[in-house]
Amino acid sequence: MTDLVLYVGNKNYSSWSFRPWIAMAAAGVPFTDRVIPFDFAAGNPEIRKVSPTGRVPLLQHGDVKVWESLAIIEYVAELFPDAGIWPQDRVARAEARAISMEMLSGFRALRNACPMNIRRTPGSIDLADGVTEDVARIETIWKDALARSGGPFLFGSFSAADAMYAPVVNRLEIYRLTRDETILAYMARMKAHPAWQRWQAAALAEPWIVPEDEV
Repeated sequence: MTDLVLYVGNKNYSSWSFRPWIAMAAAGVPFTDRVIPFDFAAGNPEIRKVSPTGRVPLLQHGDVKVWESLAIIEYVAELFPDAGIWPQDRVARAEARAISMEMLSGFRALRNACPMNIRRTPGSIDLADGVTEDVARIETIWKDALARSGGPFLFGSFSAADAMYAPVVNRLEIYRLTRDETILAYMARMKAHPAWQRWQAAALAEPWIVPEDEV
């Protein structure tokens, strides 16, 4: 099989890159990642060289290019059907895809007001309209899934659904957006996952610093 190359942005900031990266890493899928750092002053021309949208993440598989986080995850799940990227049970798989799509298309208030930042010191901020409602909905999604599956992850084993919400774990922590014990315990399990630890170590080692109001 042709090697998979995943182009990602700064690991400290790029939430959409984090999603397919952790899905693939947690599933044991072999791939190489290549970081194309953000350059907010003029845009990074390296991104345009590889991505038809001028954005990351982008997966290169031979002559095939796949962009958008969830599309990348789906493509890799088809390449590696035994990797457990989606739940095996049909109903659980449908639910996992539904909440993944909800993450893809929703929670704009949270995503706009509280960008992912692995290096940020936790602390509260003044919350924009809609953030509290977004957090409440996410808490409901997580608690319902954990109650049905019994954990430790949303559908038992780590799946694409956990990957799609991985950046939210960082957001809830660094902006101190939840005090719910069930949610905090799930977040701790996510952060303890070896794939999370690998991404975090790389993010902490990055030299690039982007002002918070530009992320």
